[in-house]
Amino acid sequence: MSVTLLAGTATASVAVASEGPAAAPAAALAPTAPVENLIVGYKSSATEASSNTAAADDAAAKGKKAGKKAKFDRRLGTGAALVNLGGTVAPAEAADVMAQFRADPDVAYVEPDTRAYATAVTPNDTEYAKQWDLFESTAGMNVPAAWDKTTGSGVTVAVIDTGYVAHSDLASNTVAGYDFISSATYARDGGGRDSNPADEGDWNATDGECGVGSKASNSSWHGTHVAGTIAAATNNSKGIAGIAYGAKVQHVRVLGKCGGSTSDIVDAITWASGGSVAGVPANATPAKVINMSLGGPGACGTSYQNAINAAVARGTTVVVAAGNSNADAAGYSPASCNNVINVAASNRAGDRSYYSNYGAIIDIAAPGGETRRATDTPGTVTTPENAILSTLNAGTTTPGAEIYKPYQGTSMAAPHVAGLAALLKSANSALTPAQIESAIKNNARPLAGTCTGGCGAGLADAAATVAAVTSTPPTPAFENTTDFAIGDNTTVESPITVTGKTGNAPSALKVGVNIVHTYIGDLKVDLVAPDGSVYTLHNRSGGSADNINQVYTVNASSEVANGTWKLRVNDNAGGDTGRIDSWNLTF
Repeated sequence: MSVTLLAGTATASVAVASEGPAAAPAAALAPTAPVENLIVGYKSSATEASSNTAAADDAAAKGKKAGKKAKFDRRLGTGAALVNLGGTVAPAEAADVMAQFRADPDVAYVEPDTRAYATAVTPNDTEYAKQWDLFESTAGMNVPAAWDKTTGSGVTVAVIDTGYVAHSDLASNTVAGYDFISSATYARDGGGRDSNPADEGDWNATDGECGVGSKASNSSWHGTHVAGTIAAATNNSKGIAGIAYGAKVQHVRVLGKCGGSTSDIVDAITWASGGSVAGVPANATPAKVINMSLGGPGACGTSYQNAINAAVARGTTVVVAAGNSNADAAGYSPASCNNVINVAASNRAGDRSYYSNYGAIIDIAAPGGETRRATDTPGTVTTPENAILSTLNAGTTTPGAEIYKPYQGTSMAAPHVAGLAALLKSANSALTPAQIESAIKNNARPLAGTCTGGCGAGLADAAATVAAVTSTPPTPAFENTTDFAIGDNTTVESPITVTGKTGNAPSALKVGVNIVHTYIGDLKVDLVAPDGSVYTLHNRSGGSADNINQVYTVNASSEVANGTWKLRVNDNAGGDTGRIDSWNLTF
């Protein structure tokens, strides 16, 4: 899917086939724009899942049936196959090829390789006093009070974005990254993937160059702006202060001319978190935090979800921008994916920024700023002092002189939370991604203004969250780590007995689930309350993805807290087995 700048685990192996053909993907994943590539996930019982030759033969045969050229291109880090359609084809033609794959019982899923685009709203200074987003009491993130306990040292944050344009306020905090843009045309560097994540510019010379409705624009240097918010050098007598200025930034380039492709972004997520990607050297400094200030319309696809799940399983916290369409974030990806921290943008008054996406799927809000008021003429910059100041470049197309400039966007909000996640991981290295997310949400403070549509737990508060993870043991308090085998076509239950609580369970009961299984599409997972009430957590979704490692939020306020709770797992197919590895309850 096309991804725009918005501001997104171990590689999941393809699981053993269940009986019957693969279910059709959600309608949101049907092609709605011209398509150049498809992403095909085979079930592990299929020869095509492990043999590139077999995958190539299969792609050619299915393309021929649909009257199109289809050629196996490469294997993604998730194990899926990238299939090239011989050039850009119309949505209907791509759908014909996809139908051939969907009809094959050996195919777990197929989806278009769409593109993503930067969503920061483009709007200088080297003074900390202008960084209201860090310290102002009304709508700042209370960052300085956290710095006496942690500055992010020892943590690498991957910025999956447009890459890096050299800036003296970032150079000392930058480690080796990678350029994952596989198309030389979009990369503008004369080749495909390589070890140099330099930002070559994402300008568009003419209207319509990147599709119907696209506009000519200058280069954004988006990834460099995002990185400055996270880890610009601090106390160096120049420029701005980074939230986690003791951390390191790893630039992972996926966005170039006309955005970036899902296949490149999926491989970037895999590599950044320490997973293996064919043809790419191992990451010497895997990231414990990933920031994805990018996205596009549509529900979260299996390719994104598999890569994110695997990254989280490796211990990497994934932070994504909610999007800048003033709409429900559930309709955007990767914002709608599970296992991410989904960040909305707030303004200097503490209201939801007028452009920010919203909704029940939002986890937290953070400063994203406003370079203009909602009623000002679009494209104008009337309130630059109310935006987010960070590192940038003066070049309109190719790189020029380094500067500082204010931007607005959920692209700017997400790195505030990624920086906070780095502070937390540095302060307490034992924290899991689920615990980091819970800590940020549980220690947020109410927005000073309003958020029509929903902004999650409120405004992230760095000092309160760091204090919480350094002064108290990490949750959960109630956990069962005994293995319970999950056989074919069986139901198994793992109990936890809760004592010492008064009254009812909370309306945001956290249920941490770690299930090892080779085909999670076979599974239905329920939380059973002491009185027998059933709360469904996972219902046969995820297809051939491996393993469930996720924290679910359940409104259990009608249930008495004390008593025996159970995690019930039902497997309704043959060929794949696993176990409940552990699960926990956080009250």
